[in-house]
Amino acid sequence: MTERAFLGLGSNLGDRLRNLEKAVSLLAAHDGVRVVRSSRVYETDPVPPTPPQPEYLNAVIEIETSLDPYGLLSLCLEVEQAMGRERLERWGPRSIDLDVLIFDEREVDEPDLQIPHPRMHERGFVLVPLLELDSDPMLPGGRSIGGLRPGAGFTAGRVRVFAPPLV
Repeated sequence: MTERAFLGLGSNLGDRLRNLEKAVSLLAAHDGVRVVRSSRVYETDPVPPTPPQPEYLNAVIEIETSLDPYGLLSLCLEVEQAMGRERLERWGPRSIDLDVLIFDEREVDEPDLQIPHPRMHERGFVLVPLLELDSDPMLPGGRSIGGLRPGAGFTAGRVRVFAPPLV
């Protein structure tokens, strides 16, 4: 049985576009993952803006997977490690960042995995590309896009089209 999931991708070190393309390629090479489609690639401001760091490239991909949520998280961490991601500081610069945003209709609330991603509705760099692929995605707390009101945590930042879809 396969399930549908959405992954957020980001990079602000090195060849940012190539990093996103390579991450998609490594994910697609796994037997339990089929990349269905990608949003366009967006250039975005870092969130939060400190420490000072380069702008990000962000995209969202839709996949079909036979992995469970923890298996998908594990694969994302393996791809990050294979690409040289170093976790030196929270929200610091990175060569690649992969986040499980949505995993079918599942909700997971564990210390090491939260689905839907708990802050995705606060981030323009996630919502803009996600809405290209799903006009009414599952948001944390059962919220919908139509009922979403930007709150104190919402950060739209500058979100500009940079490149066509990755796949």
